[in-house]
Amino acid sequence: MSTGLRGRKPKYSDIIQGVDKLSKDDVLGLHNSEQSYGDSWKQRGGVGAFMMLARKWDRIEKQVEGYRYDIFDAMANDKRPEGLLDDIRDLRRYLFLVDSYMCGSTPALDKNFK
Repeated sequence: MSTGLRGRKPKYSDIIQGVDKLSKDDVLGLHNSEQSYGDSWKQRGGVGAFMMLARKWDRIEKQVEGYRYDIFDAMANDKRPEGLLDDIRDLRRYLFLVDSYMCGSTPALDKNFK
């Protein structure tokens, strides 16, 4: 984690520490996927990238419908390795790609990229 004011590490909550670990795992996962697939996620432009995100969301939505959209309950009951959690991770990584791409190619967004 980055250091805060005057070189001291800020005290992060448990959930934010978990987010930090997930983001590092995502970087590694995205790097590994890029070795196999390149930048295929944006191969068909912005509409294609949006549709990729929409397909992941559709899969997530379909899996939680039977749990009255209670995502925590659905995840607790889904033990498949390629199940709901896998789709959530995929969506999060795709969102990282879109966000990073836009912040790297759009000066107006770049200045707000923190």
